[in-house]
Amino acid sequence: MNIPQEIQFILSEIQKSGFEAYVVGGSVRDFLLEKKPKDWDITTNAKPEEIQKIFPKSFYNNTFGTVTVVNKNTEDESLKNIEITTYRIDEGYSDRRHPDKVKFTPNLSEDLARRDFTINAMALKIKGNDFEIVDLFNGKDDLEKKIIRAVGDADKRFSEDALRMLRAVRFSSQLGFEIDKNTFEAMQKNSGLLKFVSQERIRDEFEKIILSDKAYEGVELLRTSGLLTYIVPELEKGIGVDQNKHHTYTIYEHCALSLKHCPSKKLEVRLASLFHDIAKPQTKAGTGPDSTFYNHDFVGAKFARKILTRLKFSNKIIDKATLLVKNHMFYYNVDEVSEAGVRRLIKRTGKENLKDLMDLRIADRLGSGVPKAKPYKLRHLEYLIEKVSKDPISAKMLKINGQDIMKILNVKPGPKIGAILKVLLSEIIENPENNTKEYLEKRIKELYKLSSEEIKNSEKIIEEKKEEEDLEDKKKFWVK
Repeated sequence: MNIPQEIQFILSEIQKSGFEAYVVGGSVRDFLLEKKPKDWDITTNAKPEEIQKIFPKSFYNNTFGTVTVVNKNTEDESLKNIEITTYRIDEGYSDRRHPDKVKFTPNLSEDLARRDFTINAMALKIKGNDFEIVDLFNGKDDLEKKIIRAVGDADKRFSEDALRMLRAVRFSSQLGFEIDKNTFEAMQKNSGLLKFVSQERIRDEFEKIILSDKAYEGVELLRTSGLLTYIVPELEKGIGVDQNKHHTYTIYEHCALSLKHCPSKKLEVRLASLFHDIAKPQTKAGTGPDSTFYNHDFVGAKFARKILTRLKFSNKIIDKATLLVKNHMFYYNVDEVSEAGVRRLIKRTGKENLKDLMDLRIADRLGSGVPKAKPYKLRHLEYLIEKVSKDPISAKMLKINGQDIMKILNVKPGPKIGAILKVLLSEIIENPENNTKEYLEKRIKELYKLSSEEIKNSEKIIEEKKEEEDLEDKKKFWVK
């Protein structure tokens, strides 16, 4: 066993001052699993003011008896701020999240008894080269058997802090452990208490579940425990709802399995995998094998934005996940998609997002039960993307800019210049070979003769034609 010197020093200094000191909680769990702890927590019978006398470079500004010792002489993030907490008993949880009152106790056993799960309720005593595991609730046995079990009365643990139910699912999905039967039944019984927990706290746990190696199993535990109702009830709308002849699974099953097979480790791509078909129940038309789900991508993007905003995700994550959901229905039949269509796809989604969009499509395919993640058609699309990626798809890539237009026409800046640029870009996306100064100068002079309204109409006609072509592409995909 290798305990960092910084931790050994803190334990030793506390013990030298006549107090008990233990490494405690998740750091002991991770240590026994031979994983590097993300942080190190220490517990002691010393009071906060006594701890601060031992460690002058510390701060204490909370009601829970936690002193933070600052260590600036390390690059290891887990060792920069070491939290030392006095043995305590928590009394009352009126908000179902935080104790109303904290009472210090001289007994380690009472401190361990207030913790959430047995695998987090162990303490490690180190003195010189000797160590001892204090395990009052058989946490080591549960660790070996890979079981998540509440300490003592599970109903009481969850009524004290409702977030613990989500933590049980998170530990299960991160560690690959099973949740003890009695503990799980208590979660089902108390799932409604999750409504007392802030969206930010729910988001933090939900995010860790989605990013875990067992994300699919985690979402299933959320569903079967009843917790999903208080996180993403929109997903439950797809439970038991059949799709059509092209789909083996129900809508919910497909969404969950798409997450399972998502090849990306990015949060926004995994969220998009889970939510990409979330609007299918609301857009379903017809019944049986020929039912359709027109515009479920656009409606789904609105759903995704609403859900992620409610859960207080960052704007960056919300925008990216929403963009992926909105564009996940891109069509890619080799014989029917033009290079102009691929350029429109790049313009619509951004070249920097195409890899993530491909990963979403792979998740979508594998979540539908198809054997190949990336068939020839998808590989051919990647080839086309690479082929046309240097073609003009933005105004910056045109051979003429706004300054050139004003110089050619000998006019001052105005909205008409921007309108002309938009029309030029729309035309060049369709025919990139015309991206020459000679052709563009000729078109600029032709367009300038039109009124501002006529220029806008020209752009509108081109865009409507593109939208019609894109919609036809999507309809082909929906039908096949």
